[in-house]
Amino acid sequence: MAATSTVMSSAMSCSQRSSSSSLSSRRISSSKRSIVSLKNRNHASSKSSYSRKETVVVSASSAKIKVVGCGGGGGNAVNRMIEAGVSGVDFWVVNTDAQALVNAQTVNVCQIGEQVTRGLGCGGNPELGEVAANESRDKLNEIVKGSDLVFITAGMGGGTGSGSAPVVARMSKEAGNLTVGVVTYPFSFEGRRRIVQATEAIDALRKNVDTLIVIPNDRLLDVCPEGTPLQEAFLLADDVLRQGVQGISDIITVSGLVNVDFADVKTVMKDSGTAMLGVGVSSGKNRAEEAAVAAMSAPLVENSIDKATGIVFNISGGSDMTLQEINTISEVVTDMADPSANVIFGAVVDEKFAGQISVTIIATGFTPAMTQRGGFSFEAQEQAPPPPPPPPLQQKRGGFFGR
Repeated sequence: MAATSTVMSSAMSCSQRSSSSSLSSRRISSSKRSIVSLKNRNHASSKSSYSRKETVVVSASSAKIKVVGCGGGGGNAVNRMIEAGVSGVDFWVVNTDAQALVNAQTVNVCQIGEQVTRGLGCGGNPELGEVAANESRDKLNEIVKGSDLVFITAGMGGGTGSGSAPVVARMSKEAGNLTVGVVTYPFSFEGRRRIVQATEAIDALRKNVDTLIVIPNDRLLDVCPEGTPLQEAFLLADDVLRQGVQGISDIITVSGLVNVDFADVKTVMKDSGTAMLGVGVSSGKNRAEEAAVAAMSAPLVENSIDKATGIVFNISGGSDMTLQEINTISEVVTDMADPSANVIFGAVVDEKFAGQISVTIIATGFTPAMTQRGGFSFEAQEQAPPPPPPPPLQQKRGGFFGR
């Protein structure tokens, strides 16, 4: 009996040790699983955090650019930009004429002043265009919000464009966007009424944008060959608006060897007043210097850049573009600029310019003054002394031509 009791006691002790060992093993196994699970969670959390950081970086890497075409001229300019393949930009067309919106090549259209104009247009009345824009403020605010850069483009002198462009620009600037106006000034032959309306509309627009580029249509008379059909001349005016918008947007959206980012452009164009923009392209032995000179004497540029307070210029060329050519262009531009001007440049290798060099120049910090031709010339913030009074008119003999 004693032996049996000893055996049972021993067996029970062994069983207890085995049970204790098994429990300890389970605890260790459970602890290992907890550690592994914790590591997995930490890894997943780290991976998720990295993913979030990566998403933030990617989403912040590109500026949101919109082009709003106001009225018939603005809508035509937007169509021209879409046909030319301007990329990285959202296009909108705003009009009081419902029929004109049908011809827009973008799906983003906005009819304004439905109650005031009933979709029939403004009849060349800028005051009605302004009322129509204010009637549709909610829709226009939705268009401009959430942007970084908004272009307002229009043909000044009519009703919808002249009246609505300043209203849209004011909404865009109030939303915190960099707002740039790119508009045309009427031909002299379009009549005094349109010229007066355009002048007043441009003055109103200038107060509501950071930068304003005014393109006098009369300048096209200097570059159009004699015998150019009227339709082609107006298409050229639309294309000049396209150059103004694309010249700026490409600087921001096209990455290159030396990048000019949105912050660079904003530094030069924020609250800068009147601006000039030129695009020059050349090929051949002296292409660098010729492209730079062409950009500074393009139809969009009416005056020298030597009085500009801010300049952004971008150089594009094929893989054969050399460092010496970039240096040549930079010397041409900086030599003409004011020594105290803020000058920013970028360089892009783009194979579509193989054998060519393209130079885009934005010059800001000018004060506009009307010319005798009815167009605009630009003087620096330091105004020149007023011109002497004109001599008295000579008495001429009668007759139709004063003969």
